[in-house]
Amino acid sequence: MLQPALRVVHEPAAEVDLTAAEHAARQFLTALGVGLEDEHLHATPRRMARAYAELFTPRPFDLTTFPNDEGYDELVLARRIPLRSVCEHHLLPFVGVAHVGYLPGERILGLSKLARIVEHFSHRPQVQERLTKQIADWLAENLQPIGVGVVIEAEHTCMTLRGVQAAGTTTVTSTLLGTLREDARSRQEFFSLTRIAP
Repeated sequence: MLQPALRVVHEPAAEVDLTAAEHAARQFLTALGVGLEDEHLHATPRRMARAYAELFTPRPFDLTTFPNDEGYDELVLARRIPLRSVCEHHLLPFVGVAHVGYLPGERILGLSKLARIVEHFSHRPQVQERLTKQIADWLAENLQPIGVGVVIEAEHTCMTLRGVQAAGTTTVTSTLLGTLREDARSRQEFFSLTRIAP
């Protein structure tokens, strides 16, 4: 029997009000002493509201899975998936890459969906640790693989552009589930293929 594709929909949230967001952005910038009379800055509040709305709105997608008819039991890994999110503490961007892999069970996943899942969870105010775990947990629950591994490497502008101003610093987080957590050889293979030292 064919398992239907799962529809992924962004969690219910308040409707986006771009007019109110633009007004708030105008007040925010004015309160910080940014004059908006200049022709170059006049439309900045509108652009700012639309930019944040885009950053906080993931696209829905179908989780396309296929029967694992051949019994493939080796690691499937998508490396260096581009990632962008916003630090929930300062609302400043963090950017980097995600390495997402799994050991298939009864079903295999359309490869582009690994990138879609990363996008889905990164399009909201986040912390990198939670983001890493959400991606792994979601794959484990919805795909039911033998194991899941997620590594994220990102540069946080809240750390590089302000505060300590540690330019060039990256943060690495990982979540391993199932066999990739329990079996040392599988874990080593995953980290070796992501090119991350365990």
